[in-house]
Amino acid sequence: MEKSFEDITIRNIWEARKRIATIINKTPLIKSTILSEITGNTVYLKLENVHEIGAFKVRGAANKILSLTSKQQERGVTTFSTGNHGMAVAYVANQLGIKSVVCISRRVPRVKVDNLKRLGAQVEIIGDSQDEAAERCYELQKTLGLTLIKPFDDPDVIAGQGTIGLEIIEENPEVDTVVVPLSGGGLLAGVSLALKSMDSSIQVAGVSMEHGAVMYESLKVNKPVLLKEVETLADSLLGGIGLNNRYTFNMVKKYMDDVVLVTEEEIAEGLIFMLDKHRMVVEGAAATGVSTVLKQKLKKTGKNIVVIISGCNVDLSVVTDISENYISKIKS
Repeated sequence: MEKSFEDITIRNIWEARKRIATIINKTPLIKSTILSEITGNTVYLKLENVHEIGAFKVRGAANKILSLTSKQQERGVTTFSTGNHGMAVAYVANQLGIKSVVCISRRVPRVKVDNLKRLGAQVEIIGDSQDEAAERCYELQKTLGLTLIKPFDDPDVIAGQGTIGLEIIEENPEVDTVVVPLSGGGLLAGVSLALKSMDSSIQVAGVSMEHGAVMYESLKVNKPVLLKEVETLADSLLGGIGLNNRYTFNMVKKYMDDVVLVTEEEIAEGLIFMLDKHRMVVEGAAATGVSTVLKQKLKKTGKNIVVIISGCNVDLSVVTDISENYISKIKS
């Protein structure tokens, strides 16, 4: 019998932490002095960009794959992804000597496609959306017996991402606000469950790009919806949540206290801010949280804010494009 979202507990997150310890290193939590000065609060950055694959997704992928039986591992795994989850699955599979097939859409940036191949994955490029890539994964699951590693709507994946919440409260017990990039909801679901299980007063804010925010639009009508994918600097936040979403939709609905949408210009400003002030190249999805705090767009904040820097897998041509097309607008 499958779990309901209410069956996923803090115990699952602690179990995930123990399980993935051989593959996943704890990531730094650093203070952003300049964001603290701008906001008048104490702002920290949780650096998930320092993982081997440059993104938090490796936590959930590791927990799921390590939970499989030996026979399932021998047959191999498959997944669909806008890039980072695919790299996470490919990396973990490569570490364990497991076959991996990653299905992606034509929208996934070239840098991520190259990284997938470097990590040993068999890459299949299908259609123009994550939903089309997902259909191919289900075919592979049926015909080849590969285990599908879902990018977010899976209890083990959610628990793996939740280990970030454990690390945050360990290093900063005074935390009262956490800003989380929001797409399929696996990151926010896991992190918010971890934090609120220990202190329900901690505020969790999800942030998405202004156009193509599927979870945001789904919450507005109280059911999962389909949206056409659009071009965005936050390409890692593209993709549907699945019309048959079992876990993350309800968990986000239950645990998220605030949701913020940011414009493409604001995402660009967040990206440039991280490059200029923290000497870090981050991807657009990670910059959404930075721009949210930078522009003080949260409805309610406490005095100790943590922004999750979700990844750094950005094509350098994007950084060049931002420099040419956005900096003049930002300064004007």
